Amino acid sequence: MYTEGKTKEEILEFINNWGHETFAKTLGIQFTDIDLENETLTATMPVSPKIHQPFGIMHGGASCVLAETMGSSLSNIFIDGSKYFGVGTNINSNHLRSKKDGIVTAVARFIRKGKTMHVSEIEIRDEKGQLINHTTMTNNIINR
Repeated sequence: MYTEGKTKEEILEFINNWGHETFAKTLGIQFTDIDLENETLTATMPVSPKIHQPFGIMHGGASCVLAETMGSSLSNIFIDGSKYFGVGTNINSNHLRSKKDGIVTAVARFIRKGKTMHVSEIEIRDEKGQLINHTTMTNNIINR
């Protein structure tokens, strides 16, 4: 498991620097917290015109990218990355409230964490704590 023997700060530094020019970096996603005991992961994403749809609100695809980034990262940091990797196979995203600007915060947690499949729940909230998006995601855990 990637988290074994590592501090919270070391894990956050690693996942914030995972890859070079990734979609997550393009959208400004920043991992801000990991709870090793409860196996949750938190990140923020700025909401600005560059991720709007034509009506001036956050594009649903941006919410999906944030949610998938969260679900995939959660799975991959809680498995032995030298033997396995988690790949997304299903995502179900419900857009519940619009957002024009500011920051959204996403929290990912496991619903089920099996040996070959992880199902996670991702909640995206605004600065007031209002639920913007609720997503469930399935990752298959496969051999390298």
